[in-house]
Formats: sequence, structure tokens, C-alpha cells
Amino acid sequence: MIDRYLQYLRYEKGSSSHTELSYRTDLIQFARYISEDVASFDPANVTALQVRAWIVSLLEAGDTARTVNRKVSALKAFYRFLNHKSLLTSNPTKRIMSLKTKKQLPLFFKEKEINFVRSNMLENSFEESRDKLIIELFYQTGMRCSELIGVKDSDVDFSRKTLRVLGKRNKERLIPFGETLSVEMMSYISMRNETIEHPAERLITLKTGAPVYSKLVYNKVHNAFSGVSTLSKRSPHVLRHTFATTLLNNGAELNAVKELLGHSNLSATEIYTHTTFDQIHSIYKQAHPRAQKRRHP
Repeated sequence: MIDRYLQYLRYEKGSSSHTELSYRTDLIQFARYISEDVASFDPANVTALQVRAWIVSLLEAGDTARTVNRKVSALKAFYRFLNHKSLLTSNPTKRIMSLKTKKQLPLFFKEKEINFVRSNMLENSFEESRDKLIIELFYQTGMRCSELIGVKDSDVDFSRKTLRVLGKRNKERLIPFGETLSVEMMSYISMRNETIEHPAERLITLKTGAPVYSKLVYNKVHNAFSGVSTLSKRSPHVLRHTFATTLLNNGAELNAVKELLGHSNLSATEIYTHTTFDQIHSIYKQAHPRAQKRRHP
């Protein structure tokens, strides 16, 4: 039944390969907890008590509450699918509550860190030009890693200065870009076409002409910001957070940022307002004479 659910995710819901792999991993982990042999796992025989015991085992193994909630969410979605398709009438996850977690604010790079990286990246070769463009695309468009990898030359409209990306659940959106990024993309494409005889239809490629892959893209961003930023994470997603935070700090409306990021609902975008408020509060405390406690002689 797990394989049938994964097929449903791929072909009916249009979920990404990353989402499918994540759900597969979590569901197989649960199946192995319930049955020694995954092939003999029967979701109809699972009880709520077993689900709670699994949660306890995950916490004892060192999983964070956030990680446990993600795994439980995958299990809940699996049982909802079984109920919806009339494959099962019971649902042992129905009364399972999520664990309380601390709200994690999105990490973002400081402006001076972004500027330092951008000004120090070379563009003397095809690969150097590509690596710099990867940074620029994330920072200037806020796209996801999977979206960047999927962008084709035909998705770039230089006359209208828009970039078409395919987001989660195969939802298309247009992202505007400025003159700076336009010039950088044109320069890169020219160098790429001179270097590679038969490049793939994808915008960002390897030297062989094949499309880039997520691990390479992650490493390029991570290495570019190593030694520059003190953040624990230095990933493409942090650049996406930086894009959103930069827009809001410069007066962009929340709904506009939501559309640019491709969020399905506003609540996913609102988390960035906490970051910007914290920044404003910090500036206030530093700048306003009445914000600090008075020191008594």
C-alpha cells in the first residue's frame, strides 16, 4: 500500500521527487518499527497506541520535535489516502496530536555578506560564470533549488524580463527580474554556448552540457558563503529566505512576496514578518534614546 500511495503522490498530486523520497523514508521507517519485514506490514492492524510508542521511540533516538512532527504528518497523510480511496476504514493517527515546537525564524544572509560574495566571485570561465549566476538567481528571484535546476532557456523572456518556473505540484509562476540579472544571464549563456557544443535545453548546466544536480548547487552556495557567514546553514534555501526578507525590509507587500515565492497560502510567508520585526526592534533599541535602561549613578 505504501508503493500505491507513493504513485498517487507522483502521478495524481504531482509531488516532487524530493517529497516522494521523504515520504517513502518516513513510511518505511514506521513499517519497520511495526513489522520486521516491510513486505508484511499491514496498515489495517496498526493501533493508536503503536503510533504513540513509535513517536516516543523517535524522541528517545534523538529526533527533534520538528522532525517527529514531519514523520507523523507523513503517516497521517498516508492514512487519509487509504480512507479516501476506501482501502481502509480505520485511522489510528486521527487523534494523534503534533508535538509542541519552538518557532524557528528563517535564517538569512546579511547584506554585507551577500555583497562580499557577489563582488569576489570570478567570471573568467564558464564554470565561474555559472556558479556566480547560481548565487544571483537565488538572491534576485527567490526560487527553490529544484526550480533553478528545471529552468530552460525558453523559460527566460529577456524582452519582458520574466522567468517562468515550475514550482510545487507543477504550479507555474512568473518571476520578474532586473537589468543586472538580465546582463548576467546573457553573458553566461554566451559563454556556455561557446564552451559546450551541444548544451542541454536547461539554463544551468555542467561542462558536459548535462543539467546540474541539487548536490552540486548546494555545494556551490555553501562554499561561496563559508568563511563569510557565521550561519549554521549556508544553503540555497537561505538565499531564498534572504530574498524574501530583503523585499519586506524594503517595503514590499506581503501578498506580493507570497506570489513571488510561490507559496500556496499567506501563513507560509508571514514567518518572514517576524524576522523583519526583530530587525526593526533591534534597530530601535540601538538608536532610540529612551529604548535603553537608564544607568543610575
